[in-house]
Amino acid sequence: MTEQKLGVCYYPEHWPVARWAEDARRMREIGLSVVRVGEFAWSRLEPSPGAYDFDWLRRAIDTLHESGLEVVLGTPTATPPKWLVDSMPDMLAVDAHGRPRKFGSRRHYCFSHEGYARECDRIVTRLAQEFGAHPAVAAWQTDNEFGCHDTVESYSEAALAGFRDWCRRKYETIEALNEAWGNVFWSMELSSFEEIELPNLTVTEANPSHLLDFQRFSSDQVVAFNKRQADIIRSYSPGRAILHNFMGAFTAFDHFALSRDLDAAAWDSYPLGFLERSPNSEAFKSRYMRVGDPDFQAFHHDLYRGCGRGRWWVMEQQPGPVNWAPWNPAPAKGAVRLWAHEAFAAGAETVCYFRWRQAPFAQEQMHEALLLPNSEPNEAFHEAQQVARELAALSAHVERRRADVVVVFDYESDWAWKIQPQGQDFSYNELIMRFYRALRRAGVSIDIGPPTAETVADRKLILLPGLFTAGESLVEGLSNSAAVILAGPRAGSKTEHFNIPAALPPGALQSLIDLRVRRVESLRPGAIIPMSDGHPGHFERWREFLVLGDEAAIAMASRDGECALAQCGHHYYLAGWPDETLADAVVSRLLVEAGVETSRLPQDIRIRDNGGLRYVFNYGPETADISSLVSDAGLLLGETKLPPCGVAAFRKDSLTEK
Repeated sequence: MTEQKLGVCYYPEHWPVARWAEDARRMREIGLSVVRVGEFAWSRLEPSPGAYDFDWLRRAIDTLHESGLEVVLGTPTATPPKWLVDSMPDMLAVDAHGRPRKFGSRRHYCFSHEGYARECDRIVTRLAQEFGAHPAVAAWQTDNEFGCHDTVESYSEAALAGFRDWCRRKYETIEALNEAWGNVFWSMELSSFEEIELPNLTVTEANPSHLLDFQRFSSDQVVAFNKRQADIIRSYSPGRAILHNFMGAFTAFDHFALSRDLDAAAWDSYPLGFLERSPNSEAFKSRYMRVGDPDFQAFHHDLYRGCGRGRWWVMEQQPGPVNWAPWNPAPAKGAVRLWAHEAFAAGAETVCYFRWRQAPFAQEQMHEALLLPNSEPNEAFHEAQQVARELAALSAHVERRRADVVVVFDYESDWAWKIQPQGQDFSYNELIMRFYRALRRAGVSIDIGPPTAETVADRKLILLPGLFTAGESLVEGLSNSAAVILAGPRAGSKTEHFNIPAALPPGALQSLIDLRVRRVESLRPGAIIPMSDGHPGHFERWREFLVLGDEAAIAMASRDGECALAQCGHHYYLAGWPDETLADAVVSRLLVEAGVETSRLPQDIRIRDNGGLRYVFNYGPETADISSLVSDAGLLLGETKLPPCGVAAFRKDSLTEK
């Protein structure tokens, strides 16, 4: 079993050397055991071309090691130094308007620039040679937040050359590309791969097939960039875990594909910042302003656990107000503690706070940390110390068990519905979250995985809303499954080349459920399609009109007489975007049919199982009575009158029937 640990992000290059040992001692005193360093330090590691200075980093790592701390060493490739940019100015990414992404902050490089990639190979190799066998280095982080600040897609000359080569390898002949893209439309036919342009600065919308392939290419470039670093690190630092820190609500590249070259996934969790940036209502944001969306970070815990094949971390955990959201409120008392416990309940191996000491300079000086700039403890310092004590008391460790319920998540589906939403407010992420929230409100633990046969194997309930296209392997896996399956809306509505299937949607999923989608409509804000009498809720944003085959039946109808939920045995298709009430009703029905245990939860209460240990969280502003959830189990943490930001835990197998 894997021990669960607390850590922190630390920047020794920002502070006097004389302070390092004291910092390390205080980290250990409050129960931290993991420290991430180095991910932005290229200008200090190589101040001028070929002039390496690793002595300061070695001294910092040695100092941390002497205090019994483990180190996660980051590669510094997110911040190439000025001398490198000046030596090859075409390494800069170019935005969709044709403007270079200039030096002066971070992530100022193009993933397609081979010259820059070779420079990264060089610095990563030297770093791995110097520190790969150091006893303190327990793990590595590649780069930092791939794609942050909209840097996945680049419209540079390097990207153009790379995209043409990518298309040549995929299609082999220009005739095949013309056919796949439907280039006969608007006389877009090409006579050679050298005629391919990047899909920006077009007069009106570009060809959706062209756009989708460019997004696939851009994603592949990120995956390849990461793989080069991972391969180098493995050759010089065997046995150490390699991770990357992903972000929240970010889908510009395929995280499942990139994670195949990692040992574990990680992500940067900023609940209050993400809430302020979210599309949720003002009332929702006001209610959860100081604790965060009860389901957003939970969703990403599950997503990145799926990316990491069970192994995952929080590499950056919000400790206080951040500096980058539209508004930056302070967390409620206990919120920082709650976030850590929710991550550990979801199976996190490590939760690292960002950062140790607040920087008094540069772009992030308004971002709080465990310490104030003058080294006095800040609010989260004490909450981190409390979490460390509670982890020790719980003897916390990761217990990995496959969930009965899985939500299929697909990055290509997100790209497709951004390219052709057919309704201004159609969002794949928000559609997925509508079902995920309903499952959380029903008190079930959830896995999230890619559209593969392995993901859907051995489940009781499988949800795949909005799935752009269903591949042969996935369809076979679904066909062989005894699970209850819910598809739609928009599931299987396109082919892999972004065309409407010849047999109409849901395409290949027709082998599971005998119906065709003959018409769709997007609904303006405020327009709804109520369900028939006896069925709560309504469709909003999106509705489909179905033609049922002989094997399908109407499980639920809308008030205007159209099929809203079609059924073929234990396979279902939902023909629209459900409001919360309808989502709850549909999910509850499917959970009962699938035989999945549920719990009736108060509004702001969420539960999470880590193996045999059940956690209960209160995201609300009032104390909640959770005695019915606890029954006669003895609480290991918390109390049955759970206060705001409260956390309780007990052994689920100690519950008995009353």
